[in-house]
Amino acid sequence: MICFSEPAPAKLNLALHVRGKLADGRHQIETIFAFCTDGDMVEAEIADELSLGVTGPFAVGIAQSEENLVMKAAKALRAHARVTAGVSLYLKKKLPVASGIGGGSADAGAALRLLTRLWKIDPAHAAAVASGLGSDLPACLLSMSARGSGAGDELELLDDPTIAGTPVLLVNPRIPLSTADVFAKWDGIDSGPLDDWRDGRNDLEAPAIALVPEIGDVLAKLRKQPGATFVRMSGSGATCFALFDSDEARDAAAEALPERWWHLATHLR
Repeated sequence: MICFSEPAPAKLNLALHVRGKLADGRHQIETIFAFCTDGDMVEAEIADELSLGVTGPFAVGIAQSEENLVMKAAKALRAHARVTAGVSLYLKKKLPVASGIGGGSADAGAALRLLTRLWKIDPAHAAAVASGLGSDLPACLLSMSARGSGAGDELELLDDPTIAGTPVLLVNPRIPLSTADVFAKWDGIDSGPLDDWRDGRNDLEAPAIALVPEIGDVLAKLRKQPGATFVRMSGSGATCFALFDSDEARDAAAEALPERWWHLATHLR
């Protein structure tokens, strides 16, 4: 019987500036994280051992083994908090994989929050293990609008009342894109710091489009939609998004998309 469930909201980068490289080899970035009201779902029930099952429209190809980031997060949290209990985890995968909207990090963040409640442990344990599991995971664990620096894992909560409740349309051409491949094609030029996200940019758009030209088609289509107030690619792609001035304009834009593209009409949290 399912005991607990926790949403894994889709992550968006409202802006993403690549500033250089850190001493550990990771890229130094400045970004604004925002999260949607929809995404994947993680459920759990108490068990003797750790296990993971994956269902949903994007379950195919998702590892259900020790290599899955959800499992890595569960094992790391159990070890750090010295928990002996097991758990059966169930991931409902509704979002496309390798798509720049959090993916495994959002799922792992949800698992950490869920297991903190299930095992009745201090949330500090989840925060302690998150940073060692990926640069996006601290933000996805927080799952609130924030400014990220360093590798994206140094966070400052963002107080911007214009974000929450904004209608947003996510669109992906159904082409997975490797984050490492996109960063490898970045031109290495620091184009300046991130101030207001509305005036910012995503420095990974150009290299992502070079690898997957269809991203350019998605962006062009979104920019033509009535009521779209802001259009950008998220993360390393290939998902793009548009903010709208109304739910009606967003829904009309969704209807205008080619059937071959995946899309999600939702709101920012």
